Amino acid sequence: MLKPRYFISLIILILALAGAGVLILNHTKPTTSAPVATQKKGETMKQPKTLIVYYSRTGNTKVVADMIQQQVGGDLAQIETKADRPTNYRAEVEQNAREQEQDTLPELKATVPNLKSYARIFIGSPTWNMALPQAVVAFMQANDFAGKTVIPFNTNGGYGIGSVFTQIKQGARGANVLKGFSIKGGEEINGVRLAIQGNRQVTVDKAVIKWLKDINQLQ
Repeated sequence: MLKPRYFISLIILILALAGAGVLILNHTKPTTSAPVATQKKGETMKQPKTLIVYYSRTGNTKVVADMIQQQVGGDLAQIETKADRPTNYRAEVEQNAREQEQDTLPELKATVPNLKSYARIFIGSPTWNMALPQAVVAFMQANDFAGKTVIPFNTNGGYGIGSVFTQIKQGARGANVLKGFSIKGGEEINGVRLAIQGNRQVTVDKAVIKWLKDINQLQ
């Protein structure tokens, strides 16, 4: 049996060793002046809320809009006029030309959600008479794009984008407008409406992915 003085000495030694251990642990514990954000298991980094809005007569611009949504997610919305548009190609060309010349804006259906909650907005349009269809002009004028990222895309009958991208950039005042995407679609004048399908769709899809990578919109 230990004598009292040896027992007391042993207790003091144990307490001293325990205190030294606490000091070592405190010394090695990392300190920081602010909490470090950690990503929970299965949690993805928050992406900007995205809207892909488009106007399409023959379906080619819609196909490209669908391709974009497949790559970046987000909400899809179609610009539609309240009054029915002519189904005859020549009649549509003539009506659109009159609207452009007279600066007439058709009334739109309320099919596009409020833009306030979206940070990134893709705007798709065909080229009509080398310019934006007046329905898209009406959409641009009815909305505020300040502080948003706007990304235009276009389909055309082979004559190019015309003033489509310029008009979108001018209409999206206060927005950061990125490089647009343009691709040949149908040739309704020759009876070819939906051209982006089958093998052509595969080719265009690859081009869309490359464009999104080039403008750093694939994350």
